[in-house]
Amino acid sequence: MLLGLAAGDRNGGPVRMALELAEALVEAGGFDPERVFARYLAWWEAGGFDTGPVAERVFRLATAGWPREEAVRRVHDALGGMTAGCNPLHRVAPLAAAAAVPGASLADAARAEAALTHLHPLAGDGAAAVAVLCRSLVLGRPWQEAVADAAATARLPETAAAIGGAAEGPAGKGGYAPEVLQTALHFVGRHRSLEEALAAAIDYVGPANYCPVLVGAIGGARWCADDALLERFPPTVPVDRLERLAGALAAGWA
Repeated sequence: MLLGLAAGDRNGGPVRMALELAEALVEAGGFDPERVFARYLAWWEAGGFDTGPVAERVFRLATAGWPREEAVRRVHDALGGMTAGCNPLHRVAPLAAAAAVPGASLADAARAEAALTHLHPLAGDGAAAVAVLCRSLVLGRPWQEAVADAAATARLPETAAAIGGAAEGPAGKGGYAPEVLQTALHFVGRHRSLEEALAAAIDYVGPANYCPVLVGAIGGARWCADDALLERFPPTVPVDRLERLAGALAAGWA
């Protein structure tokens, strides 16, 4: 998942946030929201980028001294409630990989993680669906069964419609969480390899760093990533860090 995510992220911000989440999970031996947010904020203050406008505004307020929850609420209100972006879906893969987060609480953990920056429930619902889908895939569930697991997780009709509509076609090229979810599922669902799915997603969306990031993570869970993939889609982060964190998370399943 992490290698696929890195291959799909052509700008480099989402995978770096995912790695901060992974570091926090390994350090704490589980999901500690405050530790995760502290790592996100430290990364952003040190030059973090491509977070999307919602998380960036939250980090700016937090850096100025606002308590996290109040910063998230103020950004949500300032944007008229339009905080249903895809950044939480992009960064959630390490939660799916963490054995310390039980399956029964995975969806709730993903929603709580999304709410660290994005208050709109669609951001959390989409992140929960991605986490459950990826967990099901890496545990060996066939594609259609894993998609059904994700659909059963959905609490909101927009999320359910995105999952159900993926077989019909992509939803669009924007960063709205249900749109990105449907589009990513469409490309992973209709292709036979991660390389094919990723190439098709990038060709469809162009330079926008939305659905390809998610195609990489989900496709990595479905098919795994290899050296050939990384040669074609070179990651923007050191592979040794990806492998170290992936190994640390995988060790939890031993």
